[in-house]
Amino acid sequence: MTLSSETLLELSLSNGALDRDAHVRREPELLTGLLADPATRVLHLRGDRARTQPTDEGLRLALREPEPGDGDHLVVYLGRDGGGSAYVALLDEAHEETQEEAQESADEQWQTLRRAGASLGDHDSGLFAEALALANWHRTHTHCPRCGATTVPREAGWVRQCEQDGSEHYPRTDMAVIMAVTDEDDRILLARGPQWHERSGSVLAGFVEPGESLEAAVAREVLEEVGVTVTDVRYRGSQPWPFPASLMVGFTARAVSAQLRLDPVEIAAASWYTREEVAQRAASGQLRLSSRLSIARHLIEEWYGGPLTQAEEPVEGLRAVDRR
Repeated sequence: MTLSSETLLELSLSNGALDRDAHVRREPELLTGLLADPATRVLHLRGDRARTQPTDEGLRLALREPEPGDGDHLVVYLGRDGGGSAYVALLDEAHEETQEEAQESADEQWQTLRRAGASLGDHDSGLFAEALALANWHRTHTHCPRCGATTVPREAGWVRQCEQDGSEHYPRTDMAVIMAVTDEDDRILLARGPQWHERSGSVLAGFVEPGESLEAAVAREVLEEVGVTVTDVRYRGSQPWPFPASLMVGFTARAVSAQLRLDPVEIAAASWYTREEVAQRAASGQLRLSSRLSIARHLIEEWYGGPLTQAEEPVEGLRAVDRR
């Protein structure tokens, strides 16, 4: 995959190198064959957690060989790597933790993508993001939206088919824009929603509406949330965000005026910050930025000109784009 040097190239979750191998998903015995092959790598998800192992560079996923009984669970085909190794995800939704497993979770061997994602390499973070996105979709699409009947997995977990009317349903992705807005003095606009910690601050974000371009969504969301008209909207990169099913498309934009008029339903507080103010407040704990996992942090640090020191690195909190 070749990306322009004008985009953000180092976004977490965005650079998975797996070949999704979509043309084989319709093979009726694909999963049976893969689960019988000890060379297959299994990513076991317990709810939204996967087992990890520490490395000298950070973390890696603790993948395993297929085990007897794996076929009793929902298994989805993720694809193959450059060496031809196949990967599947086992979606273990009904698992009840034993006391030993609860201790393993407490010891952070089983971690969420939010917590582990920034420490995983591109290969493993891409695997985790793909598996979690599919798990979230299967969890919420057990019934047909047309007639209400039960749906069943098909095509190696990439389709759900209605048992009543035969209609097929595919994984959804909700497009969202996220934007670093600056004013004529090159200050950045940081805001927080009503549900956030009172010291939190991040760039604005919102969902793309039907019949709307990405650039138009940027302008509309900024105007609706803080009353600011923007121009010079420029694309910076995109990031899958499976919490539960979004693609975050990042932009920068320039404010025509710095005067703010907040929508109290969406925004609890918003302010313009200089680079010195962001650096000082983040280092002291007065300002809690988004985690290093998120495109939001990358947009802020691109504007700042380098990494920012955070008094306490957070796990990414709930945002509007996490709730849809």
